[in-house]
Amino acid sequence: MTGRERREQLLDVARSLFAEKGFDGASVEEIAHRASVSKPVVYEHFGGKEGIYAVVVDREMQSLLGRMTSALGEEAHPRILLERAAHALLDYVESAADGFRIMVRDSPVPASTGTFSSLLNDIASQVEHILAVQFAARGYDRKLATLYSQALVGMVAFTGQWWLEARKPKKDEVVAHLVSLAWNGLSHLEGKPTLRERPTP
Repeated sequence: MTGRERREQLLDVARSLFAEKGFDGASVEEIAHRASVSKPVVYEHFGGKEGIYAVVVDREMQSLLGRMTSALGEEAHPRILLERAAHALLDYVESAADGFRIMVRDSPVPASTGTFSSLLNDIASQVEHILAVQFAARGYDRKLATLYSQALVGMVAFTGQWWLEARKPKKDEVVAHLVSLAWNGLSHLEGKPTLRERPTP
């Protein structure tokens, strides 16, 4: 096995182990054991558990961000863009469940690409630009696009976390319901919403 092949093998093994046990539950010993190598081989490639974990997280972040950026990259009706974005996230959850499990846990090791929360903020920023155009066209305050983009991305991401384990209903049905809730809410958006009942102090 070449050095590059060994590195990829170790990353695959570590990814599976971190998804299964989390950062604290995994060890260099177990990574080495599952890869049928000695501990020094892991240290040689990654410098330790923190190093291999950081590479695994960075790869997953780049993969998900790439999917979301691609989904939101082409011009389309805002509802179609919302469908694409929700699909991209659930496609990732479906095809890279181990990676998603790793990302949604609190990362004890700083990754060069940031955290899952910062990734969601990057995605929300892209959604914000789309919403700002729609808000302006409807006479709403463009500054509120930030709030609504955070709400939309959070709704989809949180649903993705739930669906990771539930897996029912089917992915397309989940996307359809998410988009229906978000879109029908947006299509009847009040320009200046008010509370129906004042909260008690």
